[in-house]
Amino acid sequence: MAATSLGRVLSLCRQFQKGLGVCSVRHASFPPNSLSLHPLSANAHTLLRSSVGTGLAKQCRAVHASQCRRGLEDFFDSPQNWGAPTVKSGAPWTAKQLRTKSNEDLHKLWYVLLKEKNMLLTVEQEAKRQRTQMPSPERLKKVERSMIRLDTVVKEREDALRLLQTGQERARPGAWRKHVFGWTYWYRFKEWAIPWYMNRRYTRKRFFTPPFVSHFIRLRIEKRLRIGNKKKKMEADKQLKLREKFPKQAAKL
Repeated sequence: MAATSLGRVLSLCRQFQKGLGVCSVRHASFPPNSLSLHPLSANAHTLLRSSVGTGLAKQCRAVHASQCRRGLEDFFDSPQNWGAPTVKSGAPWTAKQLRTKSNEDLHKLWYVLLKEKNMLLTVEQEAKRQRTQMPSPERLKKVERSMIRLDTVVKEREDALRLLQTGQERARPGAWRKHVFGWTYWYRFKEWAIPWYMNRRYTRKRFFTPPFVSHFIRLRIEKRLRIGNKKKKMEADKQLKLREKFPKQAAKL
């Protein structure tokens, strides 16, 4: 009977191990007198509780980046700035400053700026809901400018490394080509399952400009120059009218 009860307890432990996946019961030889005739005795309950508790404790991990005691408060501004008409902020990051940073620092700074941008967007939306003015809305523009410059610096480093390793100008190799209308564009190379001279889809593409299109290309260039000259003339007439209307201001200039 003791062996039967021992087998039942071990089979039940294996079922818990497969179902929960959080415990690993070691196959040990229990004394026959330590288990009663009941399938789940006190020692068996203690063994299961300890194994399950240990497995669950191992699975508890902090997957968030912010502090536990703050939570959703990171999406809102500091309580010290609540109700203030203006909030002091520094200047945006310049490209010259970002170029002196390492890749690891740029990676950290990107997430800091992203977190600040999410907070400012939340403040902006809350101000719209309350139909009030957002305090210091220029902070959002500063963060966006910093993120754009940071992205530009990272792309510069990637382009420099690519040019050094492969000699390619862009991430995806290609070439400057012309189509039938005379426009020059960047053609990105693709991978084909068959050679290009056997590919009917590729051979249908015309990477050249027919001779009769040259006349229309010249007309297009003339149109663009005519529009540019018209804009310059309108700007000059506007400046002349302003000088005639405000002669004193024109004399100071």
